Amino acid sequence: MLTRPARPRAAARTAAATALALAAAMGPVLGSAPAGATAPARDDTLQRRLEQLVATRGGPPGAIVVLHRTAPGAARPGTAPEPARTEVYRAGTADLRTGRPPRVDDHMRIASVAKAFSGAVALRLVDERRLRLDDTIGRVLPALPAAWHRVTLRQLLQHTSGLPDYSASPGFRAVITEDPRHRFDSRRLLDYVADQPLRFPPGSRYAYSNSDNIAVALMAEAVTGRRYEDLLRQLVYRPLGLRDTHLPQGHRLPEPYLHGYAVDPPAPPEDVSEAIGASGSWASGGIVSTPADLGAFIRAHASGALLSDATRRAQRTFVPGGASQPPGPGANDAGLALYRYTTRCGVVYGHTGNTPGYTQLAAATPDGTRSLTFTATSQIPLDARLLARTRALQEDFVCALLRRD
Repeated sequence: MLTRPARPRAAARTAAATALALAAAMGPVLGSAPAGATAPARDDTLQRRLEQLVATRGGPPGAIVVLHRTAPGAARPGTAPEPARTEVYRAGTADLRTGRPPRVDDHMRIASVAKAFSGAVALRLVDERRLRLDDTIGRVLPALPAAWHRVTLRQLLQHTSGLPDYSASPGFRAVITEDPRHRFDSRRLLDYVADQPLRFPPGSRYAYSNSDNIAVALMAEAVTGRRYEDLLRQLVYRPLGLRDTHLPQGHRLPEPYLHGYAVDPPAPPEDVSEAIGASGSWASGGIVSTPADLGAFIRAHASGALLSDATRRAQRTFVPGGASQPPGPGANDAGLALYRYTTRCGVVYGHTGNTPGYTQLAAATPDGTRSLTFTATSQIPLDARLLARTRALQEDFVCALLRRD
């Protein structure tokens, strides 16, 4: 969703510009690792490049990257388990008003990385035999348009469904442009495209659509009789110990949070952290989390830790060239609510996302022992040049993650 809220008043601009100058004068702040983790020496070159991204004209006011490594397998008999090791890279600020640095426990909008969460719910329900990957919209959600009835859960999870994208519809865009905080009925978002046919025969090609994960959540609700928010808690948050992750309906963010900004030089950055409500993105992009929680989630999701072997294999059946939005580092291929990013240094699985104020990447090794989260506090994909630079930096962080110790 690329809607930009109106620019702030002149006084707010002045305050933001002053805070930005103070933050720049303070320089980057490097923080300690989370409790229970050791902190290896950071890569100074990567740190400088992250600082340069933030200092670039039009760049994000802040960024935080977390690399996490866990020893694979159990400790040898008679030895203590090797502690997790975490590197935290920070540049800029979490809040232009105060100049404080970003932290791993700051809340943030994870945008389309939320699609990985809806995939995790659906795949858990497949393992519980509540859903099948070949279940169709017609069987589970017969009230949706008959033209969509042949679409399967598998195709929704892999963006090969052909469903028209509700977030691109003129009706939806008119509402959110008029009132970015409009409280939508999240379960009726597909009404905006209910009069449209499929864009192509189901399964015939790849096309990213925000409608897909709305339908996934509705299918999960239909077969369980439970709200999607409750299923997230039961099937994802609790098993993984995610205490700072939730799916709101409104526009407020819990403290502390990474402030997200609209950056459009020569105007100073505008705080858009709470400019848009979450109800209009819901299962497609509404989740709020923290870098620490997001790392824990992606390690489990990428490894299929909560899934059976058969479901994990299905999850890792990839459509070549299917890119996440925005594209992740290296070559992108689309699995079931999971992308394969093939970099010059190796492969990681994960998901990206962007929304006003935030750009996200969460990725992990296939065995789940290593992960990275990359968060920038502006919507970088609005600038193609800056996105290319960001993807190159993300690939360098992947290389650092995969480097032998």
